[in-house]
Amino acid sequence: MKYLEYKERREQGTFNFPIAFYHQTPHSPRYYMPYHWHRHYEIIHILSGAFHLTLDNDTRTYHAGDVIFITDGSLHGGSPQDHTCVYDCVVFDLQILVKDNHACNRHIQDIMSHKITIHTLLSEYNPSILPVIDNLTDALSGKRTGYEFMTQGCLYQLIGIILEDHLYEEDKTDTKSAEQLNSIKNVLAYISENYYNNISLDSLAKIAGMNPKYFCRYFRSMTERTPIDYLNYYRIECACEMLSTKDISIKETAISCGFNDESYFIKTFHKYKGITPKQFIKTEF
Repeated sequence: MKYLEYKERREQGTFNFPIAFYHQTPHSPRYYMPYHWHRHYEIIHILSGAFHLTLDNDTRTYHAGDVIFITDGSLHGGSPQDHTCVYDCVVFDLQILVKDNHACNRHIQDIMSHKITIHTLLSEYNPSILPVIDNLTDALSGKRTGYEFMTQGCLYQLIGIILEDHLYEEDKTDTKSAEQLNSIKNVLAYISENYYNNISLDSLAKIAGMNPKYFCRYFRSMTERTPIDYLNYYRIECACEMLSTKDISIKETAISCGFNDESYFIKTFHKYKGITPKQFIKTEF
């Protein structure tokens, strides 16, 4: 079973209302955000503390009050800087705003076809965006009668502000950069499918179509980890998910996550989590 996917396959919301809301605190199962991508758009609102986010080729630290817009297909992931960080995520299919004979369709299609790319840090440009995001998350968290109308209304209002204030860039696709990002996505997909097997740096570089030295440098520039370091980090995240959701021994978990040596697994687990697997189990149950 695969516990984490770089290309997210879980449904967001429902078929008729493909919008999902996640309030992330230190006690949330997905408080730390593994690198992934999806066909949906995402809005992240930092409520308190700081969050270190990598979005495609750009890595920044965002702070309380920041509103981050993530375009579909963008590779992203990161982590809170400490346990004071609390943040909201709204993940949605923009297609829900496309209606028959609707005046807004052309602009929404421009966004979905990537003719325009919305700025990442929206709150930097217009303070009126924050009340719209507050209303959006309030509607989604409360789910009171009529919240579906409120939610879509907030999204229309948000896009209206973006268009009015020109908070976007015209399409300026860097073909080489796009190809490199797709190569990294292929590598991440391979890791998610094979993390429990032996994986070498050379094999990952081959999948990326790069020589090992350049691949290692490029991968680290994006994730701030070497490929093998990130592979082990990913394996430990999978191990945490297993230990939290299955009645499974530490030895079985180690083998299931690609560690042939239980003592090395425990050492690696402690490196990334600061506690042993046994201590982790005690905190979960």
